Amino acid sequence: MGDERTVRAVNALTVGWAGQALRQSEETVFSAAGVWPLLALLAAGADGAARDELERATGVDAGEAAGAAGRLLARLDALPGVASAIGLWSKATVPLEPGWAGALPPAAHGVLSGDVAADRAALDAWADKRSGGLVPRLPILLKEGTELVLAGALTVRTNWLRPFDEHGGVLYRTSALLDRVEVVEAPCGRVTVLKVLGTGGIDVHLLRGEAGVPGGEVLAAGVGALQRAYPAVPGDRLSYGEPGPGVTVSRVPSSDRQPYLSVTTVPFEVTAQHDLLDHAGLFGLTAATDDSRGHFPGISGEPLAVGAAGQTVTADFSALGYRSAAVTAFGVAAGSVPASTARRVRAEFTGPIGFLTVHRTSRLVLNAGWVDARLPEEDGDGWDESDDGADGTA
Repeated sequence: MGDERTVRAVNALTVGWAGQALRQSEETVFSAAGVWPLLALLAAGADGAARDELERATGVDAGEAAGAAGRLLARLDALPGVASAIGLWSKATVPLEPGWAGALPPAAHGVLSGDVAADRAALDAWADKRSGGLVPRLPILLKEGTELVLAGALTVRTNWLRPFDEHGGVLYRTSALLDRVEVVEAPCGRVTVLKVLGTGGIDVHLLRGEAGVPGGEVLAAGVGALQRAYPAVPGDRLSYGEPGPGVTVSRVPSSDRQPYLSVTTVPFEVTAQHDLLDHAGLFGLTAATDDSRGHFPGISGEPLAVGAAGQTVTADFSALGYRSAAVTAFGVAAGSVPASTARRVRAEFTGPIGFLTVHRTSRLVLNAGWVDARLPEEDGDGWDESDDGADGTA
């Protein structure tokens, strides 16, 4: 995907957001990749303290930010199963700087009429269309004083290269590829990672940490493992016993002595709404929200300040694949054989688990989340593992 510095910057924002949003390990999902291009575009038009903060948040110089945002959006949109979009709406009384507006994709600019209800309906329609119907409304409220709205949408759709079997609300899969699971030695302790490969080079990594470890730390460990920052032991080299959270390694009767990996998890859906100003420092927006003066002379000669910032994200993990959509928006206001055995690795991703949606080759995290993936209540119709088979597919 290129632009490795941008990938590192987006992933760093993912880690920072995980640490702030998951202190209590509640269910959530978020997309730093959906926020970052918008922050970069704001940085490109900012000055003073707002510019400094946005540069720190994005990890890129303001003079390079618009170009980096454009390249990231173009490359995301070129990925199979991924779609991105940027929208800008401004009042006719807010003249835009040609250099800044010219960095936006063609046909991205619309007009705010000043009729709040009509403008709201138009922007909600944009969010609904660009998210494929998964996010029907813009994540911020328009107000009479809203002078400009900058929004982005990011959708991800991938089908598993090999679907899970589903039985009684539980997902099962076996494979001869033991390295699909690994145990990472992270600062927060051991974290078990399962890579579920999808079409178009889009994968989902399921993460299970030690009991009681906050979700933010588990997700940070998953990003670190993605970037090979921590030691990791693949499934074919794990020690016998329980070498990681949710993992057991044993020898079982086998007629062909072929090792296999057995995975158990559950389908899940999660939707979250975020007020980005709750973590204004993380996103470089503290100074930019001071409406006593303008902060974006590179956007318009009119004094402007950030009045609202939000994101709505939804994610669906099923037996067949993964679907997610994120819509982010900023509202800008005026300032003032029995005899033989085989190695078996069992990995159970149930209870509190994290997930990362990852572009395989660049290692860019598209979105991340935390869910309570509990097994359904026993109904007396259990799964018979004696029928488990193994094959070499992903």
